Amino acid sequence: MADEANQKDTFKKELSKPADFTPVEELYKQLIDTIVKYHPSSDVSGIEKAYKIAYEAHKGQKRKSGEPYIIHPLCVAIILAELELDKETIIAGILHDVVEDTVMTTDEITKEFSEEIALLVDGVTKLTQLDLSQDKIEIQAENLRKMFLAMAKDIRVILIKLADRLHNLRTLQYQSPAKQIEKARETMDIYAPIAHRLGISKIKIELDDLSMKYLYPDVYKTLSEEVKTRVSSGEEFINNMVKEVKHYMDENGIVCEVDGRVKHLFSIYKKMKTQNKTLDQIYDVHAIRIKVETVRDCYAALGIIHENYKPIPGRFKDYIAMPKQNMYQSLHTTLIGPGGKPFEIQIRTYEMHKTAEYGIAAHWKYKEGGGSTNKEEEKLSWLRQVLEWQDTTSDNKEFMSFVKTDFDLFSDQVYCFTPAGDIKNLPKGSTPIDFAYSIHTAVGNKLIGARVNGRQVPIETELHNGDRVEIVTSQNSKGPSMDWLNVVKSSQAKTKINQWFRQENKVDNIQKGKDAIAAYCKTKNINLSEIMTPELMEKTLQRYNFASWDAMLASIGHGGIKEGQIVNRLVEEYNKQEASKITEEQIVEKINMPGRGTKGPKGGIIVQGIDDVAVRFSKCCTPVPGDDIVGYVTRGRGISIHRTDCINVICMDEFDRERLIEAEWASKDAVSELYSTEINIYANDSKGLVFELSKIFNEANINLTGMNVRVNKNGKATVSVKFEVHSKEQLNKVIAKIRNIEGIIDIERTTG
Repeated sequence: MADEANQKDTFKKELSKPADFTPVEELYKQLIDTIVKYHPSSDVSGIEKAYKIAYEAHKGQKRKSGEPYIIHPLCVAIILAELELDKETIIAGILHDVVEDTVMTTDEITKEFSEEIALLVDGVTKLTQLDLSQDKIEIQAENLRKMFLAMAKDIRVILIKLADRLHNLRTLQYQSPAKQIEKARETMDIYAPIAHRLGISKIKIELDDLSMKYLYPDVYKTLSEEVKTRVSSGEEFINNMVKEVKHYMDENGIVCEVDGRVKHLFSIYKKMKTQNKTLDQIYDVHAIRIKVETVRDCYAALGIIHENYKPIPGRFKDYIAMPKQNMYQSLHTTLIGPGGKPFEIQIRTYEMHKTAEYGIAAHWKYKEGGGSTNKEEEKLSWLRQVLEWQDTTSDNKEFMSFVKTDFDLFSDQVYCFTPAGDIKNLPKGSTPIDFAYSIHTAVGNKLIGARVNGRQVPIETELHNGDRVEIVTSQNSKGPSMDWLNVVKSSQAKTKINQWFRQENKVDNIQKGKDAIAAYCKTKNINLSEIMTPELMEKTLQRYNFASWDAMLASIGHGGIKEGQIVNRLVEEYNKQEASKITEEQIVEKINMPGRGTKGPKGGIIVQGIDDVAVRFSKCCTPVPGDDIVGYVTRGRGISIHRTDCINVICMDEFDRERLIEAEWASKDAVSELYSTEINIYANDSKGLVFELSKIFNEANINLTGMNVRVNKNGKATVSVKFEVHSKEQLNKVIAKIRNIEGIIDIERTTG
């Protein structure tokens, strides 16, 4: 119970009110106060209208915490307002869940507000529907492609989604342990890196630390206590250093602000892990930040600092001359302070500081009735790079490799210069070959040599920060070598090299692909002519994102995809087609026959005009009378009844959805039978938990058919209970009684 009490205290503290008080009006006032502080227009009528509509639309809905649902969109809007975004974004933030969770439509939003706001809400809704937790690389890649496209259409869509995810993580303690881990992992893998790439450290830092809290709870607890102790012991040192540094700046006429900060937990943990260091070996747990007016003042301040403190060699970074890809600019230097104690100083302008905190949100300013400027769009050059990459590669493995290496926000980068002084950012360990392909495909394909810092070097030489690289090309070059694939580091270079060889050997690869498919079919006794119909070939092309059948054959020929994958997919589509023909003919015949009844052989179910087809209840979601249900025409096993909220129904593809058929309960007969169902109970582990549960089922005269108890290392129990009930009403009564047991965190019905 102590853990649960702590969780509730955290939530109360976040809302600054007791749990039994609904702070909706206070949150709305906080939102308006935040907006008027930075927005030039004092007209908040649109915000007020959105709030009233969302309030009515979400009326009666509750969050897992028991609070009114409207609190969530208000908190999302406050986060957006703290990023100083335009009113359209904030209105969309307030309305971001109405299309998915209420009866309101995008057309109604367009009518009430504008097409711009409706598109923002629709974009967020579509992002919410993506399942980013999938392990299958094809599904994961496809979902990420959709996310990048949504970002390209309007970057504000992802800003709203980041605010939505941040507030959900702040209240993650009310979710089941499994859901906590799923959402935290998804955040750390997808959303925190995107926030980093957009340069929004204000959101990225909190997403990282909250994710770490649920993914590595023991490490989080230990590290937070150690850092707290170290911060307390070093507080006097930092305060003295802040005063001393400010004195030196004032003495030299540098107008500035000087303050101290503590590195966030996940950043410390990552550095300890990647560099194999202890907390005592991390120099920049404490850092001093100097904010000045101009870039000239930054370098002047750096000179003063180096005059008064001894810098540690190799610990100076100039992110002003060479900004990070997420727009971050600052000077970093690590120095030896009094008593030999190392400390870090960051020097930046006020504008750079704003960019470091708010990233793209600080630059992507939408004017009243206008769009972004060219300067602002330049900040998203990396996004255009991703979109170009999507167009140039149809191979999902290559695309995912690009996202995790070239696009990876946590990977180390090497900054090199062209002879003209342009900066190229490459993955650590890159070579002149990578550099050449980062300039242009043709440069890479014609590469014959390279000079680094004026000296001729082998093209396999590893590049380092600050290297000036000159690529030597020749029109007589025979093209890249297959050996290059073993030394290049960037996915961009690897893909372009592979593309060259595919194009050069395209005719041969197509024939190899044809031969491989024919040989595979012969080995498996598959009739090739039977599965090679235009319709089945088109479905297979769509599944694997190939533009043409020749392109896919060529991919098989050069080893990009296995012939077995293609043939098995063709066979799967063929079997679906054949099963569909038989089943649909039978169903149509039964529905259209005159004088047919409506009741199935299983008491209590009515299935669209069919009276003699086997009806069975699905085990994945165990529907009971009172649930909204739907029938699914199976292959040779009659009709399977599912709850409409079953995950297997929600995730059906277009083909399977065509097999759904209307079904409903016959109220007279339904409650006379017993129906099997299953629930998952999440609780703090207690010796008396199983006894209390058994007692409730016994008193309700409910037959238990199975119980499984699992306890994790954090003392959280998951109890899966199978039992029989007459109706949903009876089920709800049992769940309500279970919720009253001490230590219960959450209860969920199985949904697939």
